[in-house]
Amino acid sequence: MAAGVVSDASAAFLLSLVHDIVLGNVAAGMFKKDCTDLAAKRLLSAASAHHSVNSPDGAAKRISFQFQCVTWKLEKSLAKIPFDQFQISEEVQEQVALVRAQLRRATERYGSLNSRKVSNAISQLPEKERSNTNHEISAKLDSIPESCTTLRHAADKATKILERVNSSSIPSVVCLSNEVDSKGQDNLAAKGAEQTKKPDTLVIPVDFLCPISLELMRDPVIVATGQTYERSYIQRWIDCGNVTCPKTQQKLENLTLTPNYILRSVINQWCAKHNIEQPSGLANGRLKKSDGSFCDVSGDMAAIQELVSKLSSRCLEERRAAVAEIRSLSKRSTDNRILIADTGAIPVLVNILTTDDASIQEHAVTSILNLSIFENNKSLIMLAGAVPSIVQVLRAGSMEARENAAATLFSLSLADENKIIIGSSGAIPALVDLLQNGSNRGKKDAATALFNLCIYQGNKGRAVRAGIITALLKMLTDSRNCMVDEALTILSILASNHDAKAAIVKASTIPVLIDLLRTGLPRNKENAAAILLCLCKRDAENLACISRLGAAVPLTELTKGGTERAKRKATSLLEHLRKLQQL
Repeated sequence: MAAGVVSDASAAFLLSLVHDIVLGNVAAGMFKKDCTDLAAKRLLSAASAHHSVNSPDGAAKRISFQFQCVTWKLEKSLAKIPFDQFQISEEVQEQVALVRAQLRRATERYGSLNSRKVSNAISQLPEKERSNTNHEISAKLDSIPESCTTLRHAADKATKILERVNSSSIPSVVCLSNEVDSKGQDNLAAKGAEQTKKPDTLVIPVDFLCPISLELMRDPVIVATGQTYERSYIQRWIDCGNVTCPKTQQKLENLTLTPNYILRSVINQWCAKHNIEQPSGLANGRLKKSDGSFCDVSGDMAAIQELVSKLSSRCLEERRAAVAEIRSLSKRSTDNRILIADTGAIPVLVNILTTDDASIQEHAVTSILNLSIFENNKSLIMLAGAVPSIVQVLRAGSMEARENAAATLFSLSLADENKIIIGSSGAIPALVDLLQNGSNRGKKDAATALFNLCIYQGNKGRAVRAGIITALLKMLTDSRNCMVDEALTILSILASNHDAKAAIVKASTIPVLIDLLRTGLPRNKENAAAILLCLCKRDAENLACISRLGAAVPLTELTKGGTERAKRKATSLLEHLRKLQQL
């Protein structure tokens, strides 16, 4: 156990060591001559401190080149970690594999490389600069605990620094080639520079690559600035609270992701022409892992296929056991989610959603929820016509089944086009019912799904007609105060809708909102002010109402001590109130 702890700490150290580089490569296409990048500064401060060149461009190219060298060295070092000797947990191994994949993509971005070219490139750098840079990297590696000398030895044995082709510019294509092991890399270098000029590679047009991941896009979407990204990566960017375009750094006017059907079609045609593997990375019983290597999963696929066949068994207990095992497998890893979907389990699971057996129904809907976590499975679930059956479970299943059905609808609704389908399926009234009468977990799952669905304008009216305003008002006035945040967040996106605005006012929600301005938490005050502003814009009657209820005092306090957004909303409301008094 102690060894596991030490090794996990060491792995965490390495993850910390490459953290800045990973961040630097989140938008690698943007790293040109601006070498004030924080990651570059941290890793190469010693080298940059000794630059004495007159040309700023020369210094920038040099630092940028060294940045790429460190990226390559770290990837090679991480590849040599003997996980089996240190009992490192699978979770940490997966993190290291993800870091390696990111580092490899960053290296490939700059063309094919070999050790001989790197040796030539490094020999051209001033001796003092090379020693300073190497000293700083060595200092990082030397801080690894003595108990992990094998790990440090592996890092110290990294091959000489590689040269980056055309270090001053971004190439218009990247190489898509099979991974070469360390011996193969050395052999390639030994054959000389002339042979390496003719790599057997396939080039991907740069417009087909996601600017964030540098990977071939499978589900390209357009953001408000007009830039295109892979849906899963830009969604993660937005979910982390970012409101700017990663590529242009412009503020996003809205967070809508519009499918780029034309680019998707062009990419699909290109993939078909060049016999590119399926999006899941599964082909001929071999699964592509995050580090670029392939593993044989034919045995796992056979076992899963057997389980899927048992889902149609006449024996009830056999069906129960099979769907329970699929639920368990789908929860464990992304690889399992890929394999289960590839064996054709999704349509079978959808078919048994409407079974009379509560246990099978719970396991089936939870399996679909787990499978939907993998982005590519979302479209397969939708194509299988799962939504009506999920809604049926949401209406009449056990409480656990209803909770997981709501969570599944949320997961599927992350794709904008699915919001429309789910909204028109009758899901919203069932979600509102769960919001009112479900368990605490069920209410939270319903609230999350309703919030996401109501981002689409057409679903706001459906939610109002389903009685969502009454349910939200009850949550706001609940003495336990356990879901005030969720209620206010949903109201804040509904308030822009004409029908929702009328229903909010009719339900006597304004006094409750003003009370929250006085006593609520900072985030609650912010949302309350935002909702009141929506209700009072171009509505003198509502404005007069909040004036009579004494909203000016808490609004004034909010302009002084609220969040930035709350200050803006409160200031705007006070301005409207002043104009009203002048009439």
